[in-house]
Amino acid sequence: MIEIRPVRSDDLDALYRIALATGNGGADATALYRDPKLLGHIYAAPYFALCPQTVFIAEDAAGNIDVSPKGDPPGFVHVLDDKTLAVPERPGNRRADTFRNLLQNPRVGLIFLIPGKRETLRVAGEAMIVRDADLRERMAVGGRVPDLALVVLVREAFFHCTKCMVRSHLWDPANWPSLDGLPTLAEAAIAHAKLAHTVEEVQGFIDTDLRTRLY
Repeated sequence: MIEIRPVRSDDLDALYRIALATGNGGADATALYRDPKLLGHIYAAPYFALCPQTVFIAEDAAGNIDVSPKGDPPGFVHVLDDKTLAVPERPGNRRADTFRNLLQNPRVGLIFLIPGKRETLRVAGEAMIVRDADLRERMAVGGRVPDLALVVLVREAFFHCTKCMVRSHLWDPANWPSLDGLPTLAEAAIAHAKLAHTVEEVQGFIDTDLRTRLY
């Protein structure tokens, strides 16, 4: 049985092996480094310990792509072994686009972000949907167990350069654009779905959902 649990310090060796096995443009980099832990120590380990946000990308058999953000406290992506990761599925919009895609095409991509860090970690592989109760219970937060988990067999892992972060000033609040005039989610929902509710009513629904369905 696969064990899903929070990241531990003794998982680092598995991360180091993943980094080394894919560190030469996706190929084995063992021959390039005197210290086999160097790549993982510098580049991989911080992402799984500090990352509170990842983006999950899945494509169906017809080529339709879904991009879904996943966020939790740092360390929420679990390392199962040298080539396997697990991501808990928390309550969302109930569309299940990613899961429908995975049933047709298991290939996925993930991008890991750490606030304030310019580099991002990119992972590609195949995913499966897991419902085993014991596994999901190990990923509970505040006593709330996720309905599903995504287990990813890693085929490649590598880093994306910093240029997009430098150009966008993503982590620099002084350069963030003003949100004045930008429609709220409640306003957009009313306009798009032609809802009869007021903005205050729809915003109330959104606020209640955040309070009661975060986990």
